[in-house]
Amino acid sequence: MTDRPTILTAGPTCAPITLILAHGASAPMDTPFMEKISSGLAAAGIQVLRFEFPYMIRRRQDGKRRPPDRQRVLLDAWRSVVDAAGIGPIAIGGKSMGGRMAAMVADEVQASALICLRYPFHPLGKPD
Repeated sequence: MTDRPTILTAGPTCAPITLILAHGASAPMDTPFMEKISSGLAAAGIQVLRFEFPYMIRRRQDGKRRPPDRQRVLLDAWRSVVDAAGIGPIAIGGKSMGGRMAAMVADEVQASALICLRYPFHPLGKPD
């Protein structure tokens, strides 16, 4: 088994910016929600790259549900994907946990923008 990420690509390769997206804690990169976001942005002329964190790669390989990796592993995965993409300018983000981890590395990887989708800014029912 390998923890090497597969990257799903949508949109034009000559786009003015590329958005790299990560999934949330419990669902993979190819959920209907992530597909709809990616295809909509691709239709608007933005290149979108999606990847999965190591724990989700292992889940896809063996079918076993597991909790997210430790923060260090998640952040290293982000760095690795940005390095592998080797493009610029980039925006980074993701759904929930994927967006939270992107926010932690955005400055470091010199992202031009940060996109957080379905990001819980407060606990459900407790806006204060």
